[in-house]
Amino acid sequence: MAKNLDVIILFDIYGNMLTQKQQDFISYYYNDDLSLAEIAENEGITRQGVRDAIKRAEAQLFTFEENLGLHKRLEKTKSGLEEIGELIKLIDEVNRRTILSREINDATARITALTQIISE
Repeated sequence: MAKNLDVIILFDIYGNMLTQKQQDFISYYYNDDLSLAEIAENEGITRQGVRDAIKRAEAQLFTFEENLGLHKRLEKTKSGLEEIGELIKLIDEVNRRTILSREINDATARITALTQIISE
């Protein structure tokens, strides 16, 4: 089974919605980098049983994303915040070259602070 970066991201977002066993198997496989055979040996089940459990958990994670779209929203928010940051730089640059407005400077500083809070 090829390890999928999307699964790791979705697990971070939706992992608590899986059963404890599914969480454990995904964590062992993706976070601890254990093989299917190692997980099977540790859990006292077959390698195929571990594979099936992981595949079901992965499918559930993708279903959660399809239905809830939290990862997609996070990516859009991140992209929007990056664009806002670039626009703030442009506004600051134009302000310095032209009118040197304290109000514009204060507003861009406040917007910058808010974008940092949102991105945390």
